[in-house]
Amino acid sequence: MPGKAGQAPLPPWGNALAGATGAVLANAIVYPLDIVKTRLQVQVKRNPADPAPLTTNDVHYTSALDAIRKIVDDEGVFGLYSGINGSLIGVASTNFAYFYWYSVVRTLYISSRNLAKPPNSATELSLGAVAGAVAQVFTIPVSVVTTRQQTQPKGDKKGLIDTGREVVNSEDGWTGLWRGLKASLVLVVNPAITYGAYQRLKELFFPGKTHLRPWESFFLGAASKALATIATQPLIVAKVGLQSQPPPAREGKRFKSFIEVMSYIIEHEGPLALFKGIAPQITKGILVQGLLMMTKERMEILFIVLFAYLRRLRSQRLLMAAEAAASKAKELLPLDQSKQALPALIK
Repeated sequence: MPGKAGQAPLPPWGNALAGATGAVLANAIVYPLDIVKTRLQVQVKRNPADPAPLTTNDVHYTSALDAIRKIVDDEGVFGLYSGINGSLIGVASTNFAYFYWYSVVRTLYISSRNLAKPPNSATELSLGAVAGAVAQVFTIPVSVVTTRQQTQPKGDKKGLIDTGREVVNSEDGWTGLWRGLKASLVLVVNPAITYGAYQRLKELFFPGKTHLRPWESFFLGAASKALATIATQPLIVAKVGLQSQPPPAREGKRFKSFIEVMSYIIEHEGPLALFKGIAPQITKGILVQGLLMMTKERMEILFIVLFAYLRRLRSQRLLMAAEAAASKAKELLPLDQSKQALPALIK
């Protein structure tokens, strides 16, 4: 994102660091909603005619509030934060990679086309999809491990490393860490829709404005994320199903594709079940995206000011070094020669 007049824009890694910082802070605040939406999405409603429960866990949740109450009763308050370490690592790495590649790809595209104005909506979506795909390839293992941690039964809780080792040993080797990659690659349309919509809404509601106020960033982030979540919820549910333990009724048989997960859900619960967990998903998404963009805007301003200060400090040091060298030369050279040497030393 460009800086104010007279200020150099942030480099790609600066945008990435600002985005990752905002994402970690936002996700840490609303993490319990992440636990709730994951557990709601992996469970399948009990079938009264079947003695084998269809839920992944022994406890069945009827709503987001019911899930929160039962998790706290069964596991304590800290149960709402199961797997938070891995989740925040995943959030930081995913958002750093996404914002880095989005900044690089978007800058290259604009410079190569010599565009005087921002790209259109279709182009923004395409650029976001490319950046999201690159980010997913490198960061999905953390997502797999975190999903597994969030759905582990109370007596089978494991740390990040042990859970990752379990995935590798019990499934398809190291490739098990990339379960759900196809669904994740399809889901790059989610951040693409989110940030594409963010750019368009920003131009619509705040045309020509470079830096937004906190409430303006929050509003745009929340609105764009809500649109993206509604459009991609079935794929989100399918991805979680791929990365978690299969329902007991499948007797350990894992899903092979997100199409198989969606077919299984429709068969046992109906089409509307593809949107289960959407209330906490949207609530979490709105809060996270709103806080993320609000924080990212502030972090970008902070980094722009910091970089400007560092550049000014570096210029002052170079000037002082040049003056010191000129003074030294003046002592060593005759007066007429030192006058000739001074301009060269300052350069």
